[in-house]
Amino acid sequence: MPKLRPGVVSVILVNFKGVDDTIEAINHLNGVDWPDSQLEIIVVENASGDNSESLLRAAHPMVRIVVSPTNVGFAGGCNLGVARSTGEFLAFLNNDAKPDRAWIRAAMTQFAQSPAIGAVASKVVDWDGNNVDFVGAALTWFGMGYKPLTAEPLPAREVPAHDVLFGTGSAMFVRRSVFEELEGFDERFFMFFEDVDLGWRLNLRGWRYVYEPKSIAFHKHHASMSSFGSFKETYLLERNALFALYKNLGAESLAEALPAAMALSVRRGVAKGHLDSTALDIRKKSQDGASEMSVSKESAASLFAIDQFVEALPGLKKSRDLVQNSRLVSDSRLWRLFGLTDAPSFQNDYYLAGYESIVTAFDVTEAPSSTRVLLITGDPIGAKMAGPAIRAWNIALALSKTSTVTLVTLSGAELLSAPFDIVHVAAGDNRTFAKLENWADVIIFQGHAMAVFDALRRTKKIVIADIYDPMHLEQLEQGRGLAQPLWDKQVADATDVLNEQLLRGDFFLCASERQRHFYLGQLAALGRVNPANYASDPDLNGLISVVPFGLDETPPKHVRQVLKSVVAGIEAEDKVLLWSGGLYNWFDPKTLIRAVTRLAVKRPNVRLFFQGTKHPHPGVPEMAIVAESRQLSSELGVLDKNVFFNASWVDYADRQNFLTESDAGVSTHFSHVETTFSFRTRVLDYLWAELPMVLTKGDYFAELVETEKLGIVVDAGDEAQLADALERVLFDEVFIAEVKANIHRVREDFFWRNTLEPLVSFVENAHHAPDRLAGGQAGTTGESLISRPRRRVKKHGFRHDLGLVVFYLRNGGLPVAMRKVRNRLGRKR
Repeated sequence: MPKLRPGVVSVILVNFKGVDDTIEAINHLNGVDWPDSQLEIIVVENASGDNSESLLRAAHPMVRIVVSPTNVGFAGGCNLGVARSTGEFLAFLNNDAKPDRAWIRAAMTQFAQSPAIGAVASKVVDWDGNNVDFVGAALTWFGMGYKPLTAEPLPAREVPAHDVLFGTGSAMFVRRSVFEELEGFDERFFMFFEDVDLGWRLNLRGWRYVYEPKSIAFHKHHASMSSFGSFKETYLLERNALFALYKNLGAESLAEALPAAMALSVRRGVAKGHLDSTALDIRKKSQDGASEMSVSKESAASLFAIDQFVEALPGLKKSRDLVQNSRLVSDSRLWRLFGLTDAPSFQNDYYLAGYESIVTAFDVTEAPSSTRVLLITGDPIGAKMAGPAIRAWNIALALSKTSTVTLVTLSGAELLSAPFDIVHVAAGDNRTFAKLENWADVIIFQGHAMAVFDALRRTKKIVIADIYDPMHLEQLEQGRGLAQPLWDKQVADATDVLNEQLLRGDFFLCASERQRHFYLGQLAALGRVNPANYASDPDLNGLISVVPFGLDETPPKHVRQVLKSVVAGIEAEDKVLLWSGGLYNWFDPKTLIRAVTRLAVKRPNVRLFFQGTKHPHPGVPEMAIVAESRQLSSELGVLDKNVFFNASWVDYADRQNFLTESDAGVSTHFSHVETTFSFRTRVLDYLWAELPMVLTKGDYFAELVETEKLGIVVDAGDEAQLADALERVLFDEVFIAEVKANIHRVREDFFWRNTLEPLVSFVENAHHAPDRLAGGQAGTTGESLISRPRRRVKKHGFRHDLGLVVFYLRNGGLPVAMRKVRNRLGRKR
């Protein structure tokens, strides 16, 4: 097996009797904006039966040619090319396509956003760049993937990046690790819907498939199947749709969809062949002596497709078991990626009458019931995110695997692709929020949301309060410099906000056992520790659970230089001490700066970098400690020499570069009650990057670091002790190796899938707290209140037409919507 080369993109083209197109595609690939050293081009010569191989070798001697002795189809050809490739990323390009110059780079930028992105779908247009080939994906309820807006003029308004069910095989990218875990394309498909099946399986396993409009390819469309006869294409489409449906749909949905899809396939075949299916009715006069009748190949294609589906069932059953046993995402959550499922795909009065009968009799066109989760954060959602937004984002990711999630930010949102909706609602805009409250089954919120939305204060929905940040304790420190009356009011207001949440919530999230014990006292004082909640839950974990901050399972990867040899004064050989996160008044950076100044006398190449100063939340001003720290560094003569301050805030996706260029992490604070119950999320970054760390005693992580030997813990305010500790974590190689091994062992406990498990489990069976139910009787466990039957709204009349207008407005803009309306009105005449 070829050795994997990190950062390399392997582009795979399958050639079958199209060598001129293939050579042209390679010519264009050689002109893309991507380093030659990180580009590998592989052509699979798929038994064309001509001189394709020799022509390819002559035209492009540097390209790797893989010769298949038989035609193994698009799926088999791609798998064969992957097996001979070496890239960390796989790109699939039709041989009759040409890539835009930014085709690869734009896709790689999308991959860099998150390790959860398993594949990127390119925007594909016709050869002249005028009409749509692929700008999004959709799936009919009977398993046929399709591309909305195909052959339409390009929309005037660009379709932004968004999650899709699949990408088109003519231009798409997949992480090699993901492709291999999925065992590649299913070669039983041969051609058609193998890309749908791959994308469907990828989504079921919890990876994201993101459409990136800046990754563009141009496609010729030679209609290669025309020489074989349209009936052979029909056969493959009918058969492969059943393959995809059977493998990937969950048991409950499949029980309705499979018989309906098979019945519809038969009706489609009868309609295409203009057959009279009553011809064999015993009551109908006919030439009974004739043992044969004429049936078109278009009709036979559907019958043969179903028969070959039956023939393939033993192998498909094994594949289905593998897919269903490893799936992480529910049908109800994926339904949002299916697009317009109620799409007949063939226009014929007889067929459409049968279609309507089938979808009325079988429950196949409406989304399965799903818990609707409304998640609220006060922080901005975007490239730069602070702790609350990062936490909300990862909660949304986890819950969106099985629930329908809307993430609401009160402070603005950038346009980001995500497997959930992102909405900005201004604080106090109760009218807008009330619509979301009405939609939701479960509402999860952080911070002051209950104080700014009356609809949340009065809601009868299931409420989860995320109280991982003890804001009233935080205000004790944050308001210390204020006049006494103002300080009193700030703390009292924060306490009132928390008390209202603790009185109203059905379930609470905190960050540590320390916090849990603290909040249990507060809950008890408010009367929430009572017989109703205690009777069936004596440890009260069903009322308040520890759900700490988490970290990504994929280790940070160094993508670009950001500190060493980039920041003036920080060289490649320097030892970098990183302060990850922001600078707030309750921290003690001054003792740290003095300790670094002391250490620099002995170790001149020590560098301290404060990563965040200007908070991404526009309502959070730069705290006084930032200016005081800069001033102290200047006075000590170490500013921009041994101590450096980032001018802004590091992008969430970019922080991995700062971590991987650093040698150790640090967090120092004062000794007070806020420290005792805090959960310093910056320390998780150090765990993620396996950085030895130095922490001040007193908080949760200091206890963990000391117990598990993950670094060194020092007394608050002890400059000399801190300097010695910094020297050891930066220069003692034996100690550093021991610490890194310990961190590697411990950090798995903090993966998001582990930390969020109590919340995910609660939402799966969401219920009111027993004392919140009518009567609050002891022993009542609170059964789930979420039950929403699936009902089909018949797709005809004004309501259906309006739904289509909305669909085309959203996906194609006003010109496309108007054209569709005109066409529909023309048909009605």
